[in-house]
Amino acid sequence: KDLYIEKDSAVNDEIDRLRHSATSALFERRDVIIVASVSCIYSLGDPMEYQKLVLALRPGMQMSMDELARRLIAIQYSRNDISLERDKFRIRGDVFDIMPASGKTAIRVEFFGDEIDRLCEINTVTGELIRALTYVAIYPASHYATSEEKKEAAIREIEAEMLDRVAEFQ
Repeated sequence: KDLYIEKDSAVNDEIDRLRHSATSALFERRDVIIVASVSCIYSLGDPMEYQKLVLALRPGMQMSMDELARRLIAIQYSRNDISLERDKFRIRGDVFDIMPASGKTAIRVEFFGDEIDRLCEINTVTGELIRALTYVAIYPASHYATSEEKKEAAIREIEAEMLDRVAEFQ
């Protein structure tokens, strides 16, 4: 019909949020069945690699604020102290607000020194406490997140192949 259908980024964002929600549900629960087209799950990456990158947090856990920031960045979150959006975190004093890739509510991590003092689920608009948490799993912001070891191995392979190609062309 020679018909052009414009893509809507809001729909793509919602699909990505649902994809993350489904992936995390598969790891957290045993009663999950996902019905989706192949295009929804095509090329999601290695599920075991994704699971290895999950950041588990509990009150009383020893972790510095710098370490939490580094670990969030390693799993593809970015810092934004102005607006709390999906896949972002902000730091205000000794409090981290994290907006998970799969969620519509944010996670607040309160520190006392180098210890996680309290975990809460909060309303992203009002900042109001929804409920206190005893455990939270922060899943990677991207299905393409990978560990440092895997990145280093890929870089070594690419460099070796590059040297072979340079020698071939010379």
